[in-house]
Amino acid sequence: MKIWVKSLGSVLIAGTLLAGGTTVGGLLTDAPRAYADEAVQRNVINVTGSGEVFIKPDIAYLSIGVEAQAATAQEAQKATAAQIAKLTNLLKNTWKIDAADIQTTGFYVQPNYTYNDKEGQKLKGYNASHTLQVKYRQLDKIGQLLDDASKNGANRIDNVRFTVENPDQYQEQVINKALANAELKAGIIAKGVKRQMGAVLSVSQGGVSSVPMYEQNYLAMEKSTASSAADSAVEPGQIKVTTTLNVQYELK
Repeated sequence: MKIWVKSLGSVLIAGTLLAGGTTVGGLLTDAPRAYADEAVQRNVINVTGSGEVFIKPDIAYLSIGVEAQAATAQEAQKATAAQIAKLTNLLKNTWKIDAADIQTTGFYVQPNYTYNDKEGQKLKGYNASHTLQVKYRQLDKIGQLLDDASKNGANRIDNVRFTVENPDQYQEQVINKALANAELKAGIIAKGVKRQMGAVLSVSQGGVSSVPMYEQNYLAMEKSTASSAADSAVEPGQIKVTTTLNVQYELK
């Protein structure tokens, strides 16, 4: 019995030690890991690097439209339909623009009211508008195209938007610039705290974007009837492609 009790006691003690060992072992293993995580967090530099490149645009989006006024909604709509048909024919056949690059982006017919104290609100007629968005890639001919459109019925040209058709092709350039910018910032910080910058621990990208350039209010309605010996000048300028990178460096 004594031997059995001692054995039982031994087993019980061993079990306690084993259970305790698991608990203590967890503390012993978790605590250093927690301290190690905190140490890692104290020994990193997190910076955001930005990169940008300026490039020539390779495509323009033209907003070309027709507005008309008439006594009835049907007459106003017919007027715009006739002018848009003429304008579309010009773009497709004279300027050889593919049908896929011509899209209706706005169309409406609405009543036009006047108001005075004597008569109150009175229907004056109807306004109709039809707007096309045109993709065009021969940027040196845009001024000539818009002048031609204005001579063939376009009395509303809201803006010309210059951009790049595929900004992803410039990712390598902007990413390399963003990385260089991040490294510069991290180096300044490390030097400031009298430490050394180590290896890159992680990198994440904020995305690539291109900033388009606009020519606003290119054509006033009254300009459509004016004659000019020279084509209107439309300058494409440059497009800015940008990206940001979040970079984490080791701090030695």
